[in-house]
Amino acid sequence: MKAIILAAGEWTRLRPLTNTLPKPMLKIFWKTILEYNLESIYKYVDEIIIVVKYKKEKIQEYLWNNYKWVKIVYKEQGDEKGTWSAIRWIDSDTDVLIMNWDSIFDKNDIEELITDPWYWALVQIVDSPEKYWIFSVDNSWYIKEIIEKPKTFVWNLANLWVYKFSPKIFEFAEKISLSPRNEYEITDAINEFAKIFPFKAFEIKWEFYDISYPEDIEKTEEKFKNKLLIKPEIGTATLLEEIWDFNLYLWIDKKFIDDLIKYSSNTKDIALLNNTWDLKRFSSIENFQKWYNDDWRYIFTLTSNNKLAWIWWWRPSKLPNISKITNEKIAKEVIENEKESHTSWIRIYPDFRWKWLAKIILQRCSFFYRKIIPNAYICVDVDKENIPSQKAYEKNSYIFFWYWENKKTVKSQEKPRLLYVERPINWYDSI
Repeated sequence: MKAIILAAGEWTRLRPLTNTLPKPMLKIFWKTILEYNLESIYKYVDEIIIVVKYKKEKIQEYLWNNYKWVKIVYKEQGDEKGTWSAIRWIDSDTDVLIMNWDSIFDKNDIEELITDPWYWALVQIVDSPEKYWIFSVDNSWYIKEIIEKPKTFVWNLANLWVYKFSPKIFEFAEKISLSPRNEYEITDAINEFAKIFPFKAFEIKWEFYDISYPEDIEKTEEKFKNKLLIKPEIGTATLLEEIWDFNLYLWIDKKFIDDLIKYSSNTKDIALLNNTWDLKRFSSIENFQKWYNDDWRYIFTLTSNNKLAWIWWWRPSKLPNISKITNEKIAKEVIENEKESHTSWIRIYPDFRWKWLAKIILQRCSFFYRKIIPNAYICVDVDKENIPSQKAYEKNSYIFFWYWENKKTVKSQEKPRLLYVERPINWYDSI
């Protein structure tokens, strides 16, 4: 299967945001609009064709730098106008998914439909069908035709501009004529396709986000943030992003809890047993459930090839007692903002204790946590003898500011600790 992404427009309604960037490159929360839908489809298609024109070099440069492993080709739209002009002369010998960049769709909807054997159009039930392109369907939701803003009621299934077609759609596209508006209309090709092929309307199940005006970006960001502020049931996770062969989640999926219990009970992992309370916290599902429900924590998990690689949790927490300040200026700032104090703990399991991995994952987790709680002063304490961890934090904008003497650790050992803090600055904007 191929995918065609329509990303050629100037999107004048999003001025001034699109004065310097094409709409697909605008960021919502932490990703570009382009990435949300791209990440939902690239695993399921052999090739992605992106139709570009306005500031095309911005899109091409970004994808080259961030998605080299995805087969992407570009087609520049000509001067012809209309919803179908962008793809009239594209050809394919396989089924094709066609999407517009105007909305962000939930990954669950796209993944379910892209693997469905039917040809389909994604639709939403609306209250005012006279404002939309509407599909007329039979009792089994097979599409009969699509009508632009019908003046009388024909149905209430609004077109969301996401489709799966057979290659035959391109033959219909080549044959359509200019409409009275002097444009090549997608409706003409769809209506011809529906006459010959079983073509179903699928109602969207999850929320989607339409980005048409500048204020839509702010509203969408707030919705994304509110979703992440809800602590889910144990065993439920939200995929934040893919990093090479790794998946970064907020919370922990149930299929990785067994890994957590197994690793935490491993008596051969001396470093883990001697320096953490994980045997007590995570040695059984009951202990983990109590820990999970006992206090408010944000848990990040990193996985690879269906194995748990990291677990990292963050929460609001009081500062420890000060023993020996080594950076008066930073200590004063942290103490003055004690209400914003948050602490962080990290576990990296044996197969993934790679030095180069720590830096990028530290960056990304901090980035996401600050998107949720931007004003946090994130404090971490490190064993004075743990030089690799100290270097990892220092390379990621954490500042050392005091010793924490006589800290009783596991087995009541008294070990000096070092305390680092990352201040609430916008360093992540340059990542």
